[in-house]
Amino acid sequence: MSPKAVVLLSGGLDSMTTLAVAKAEGFLPCAITFRYGQRHGVEIQAAERVARAMGVAEHLVLDIDLRRIGGSALTADIDVPKDRDRDEMDAGIPVTYVPARNTIFLSYALAWAEVLDALDIFIGVNAVDYSGYPDCRPEYIAAWERMANLATKATTEGGRRLRVHTPLIDLTKADIIRRGLELGVDYGLTSTCYDPTPDGEACGRCDACLLRLKGFEEAGVADPIAYRST
Repeated sequence: MSPKAVVLLSGGLDSMTTLAVAKAEGFLPCAITFRYGQRHGVEIQAAERVARAMGVAEHLVLDIDLRRIGGSALTADIDVPKDRDRDEMDAGIPVTYVPARNTIFLSYALAWAEVLDALDIFIGVNAVDYSGYPDCRPEYIAAWERMANLATKATTEGGRRLRVHTPLIDLTKADIIRRGLELGVDYGLTSTCYDPTPDGEACGRCDACLLRLKGFEEAGVADPIAYRST
């Protein structure tokens, strides 16, 4: 029987590719998605589409209200940056960074993994074509994995070891897209935009959209999702 793995699934391009990689590596994926107070529900709908299409063993959608903490353009009344060039994206951590989000998400994933008797967690973080978030770096993931192996009954009493898989961490967005297409990923199911319309059309101007569009252009294929016409 295939070993179970918990896969963080946002409904975006990176997380769907990560899910496909987990399946290709022989894991039985259990997807976890967070309704954390983000400014739109489009990505939750995308995650549900992806989970159905990919045939996950179980899909858990958890509610966490990070709006109470705020501090991000994704959870508070702060404008999402638009039309920034790469130099601007690289200049510092943007206001779309959600404080401690990956630490919070990974902690929930760790708890569920222990209940599922799973020793593998997959997360689609990337440290190449990304917006400069500190919790997407290899050193962060390595430190979190060390902490996780000190934190659970399975690892401290059972003598087992948990691994955090980051299959996209050193890939460009174009490389990620190529890898996903090799695995049969349908990117038309995904949503990446930080500021989509209520019906799911991407703005085409936020950092996430610009990096996605650049990736598809460099991969030499058309992006299958709809973009706002104005």
